Amino acid sequence: MTAVFNPSRRDMLKAAGALTAATLPLGDALAQTAVPFSAGTEPPKTAVPAHACDSHIHIFSTRFPASAHWKGQPVADSDVAAYRLFQKRIGTSRTVVVTPSTYGIDNRATLDGVAQLGASARAVVVVDLDVTEAELKDMAARGAVGIRVNFVTPQSWGATTAERLEAMARKVHPLGWHVQVYMTGDQIADHAEVLARLPTPLVIDHLARLLPGQGLNHRAVPVVLKLLDGGRTWMKLSGAYLNTTSGPPAYADATEVARLFAKAAPERMVWGSDWPHRGEKHMPDDAGLFDLLADWAPSEAARRRILVDNPATLYSFGRS
Repeated sequence: MTAVFNPSRRDMLKAAGALTAATLPLGDALAQTAVPFSAGTEPPKTAVPAHACDSHIHIFSTRFPASAHWKGQPVADSDVAAYRLFQKRIGTSRTVVVTPSTYGIDNRATLDGVAQLGASARAVVVVDLDVTEAELKDMAARGAVGIRVNFVTPQSWGATTAERLEAMARKVHPLGWHVQVYMTGDQIADHAEVLARLPTPLVIDHLARLLPGQGLNHRAVPVVLKLLDGGRTWMKLSGAYLNTTSGPPAYADATEVARLFAKAAPERMVWGSDWPHRGEKHMPDDAGLFDLLADWAPSEAARRRILVDNPATLYSFGRS
């Protein structure tokens, strides 16, 4: 993780207020919009299809305190009101809210965010082994479609093991949910057999978090490609700024990886912004991150698949 970025409530209000102060003509219809936790103000240069989905964001609200286990960056309001400014600037309309490590197994902020966003949103939650069937069904009724199992950052139960991953997959399988894993490339390579035998669909976070500087030479690449070839693994084309030494705006090393994955299984790629970019000292330009997709998937048809059709399948959105 990079250095902590912890804006005050005053900073948040100032950024939100800049929505009107920073509104300038762009072409004959578009406007520049300042968004909290995001650099830049211009919209993407790439066309955004109707019903485009941002498949990875986090909602934080000071109404919901951090989990007792969490010793990192404190909660700051990056809430639905702020995210709607993001949507206005970028042009996406569907959203997947993922419970972050900050909240442990407390999914209230995530589910509250989904409730505010309505039918255009889904949730990926974090649960412990003692979660009951009734609790899972309640979350399903409130928009949850999967769980996240995190091997990278601190969890309320301590270290995440392969045994826990398999147990959680078995627990949510009857609901038709998927399991999203946040693992480094090395962890993916080390757990290849476990990942391949999970009973649920598998979603891999953030371009597989390959070690920056290794890229396509990383030992996890053939593992990921084999998982993708198996037909039940999905990849989040997200977090380019987490997987780079070359940096913005092109993120050349992350782009090389993203192109490979997008070509390998275009029918199981989804795109995510990772807003509000927790832990980043310098906020990325979200329009620039969106425009990377035009390099990763050059055809308009491929981008529509990644932004609209694939999320509709994975997250059970309507097709219209």
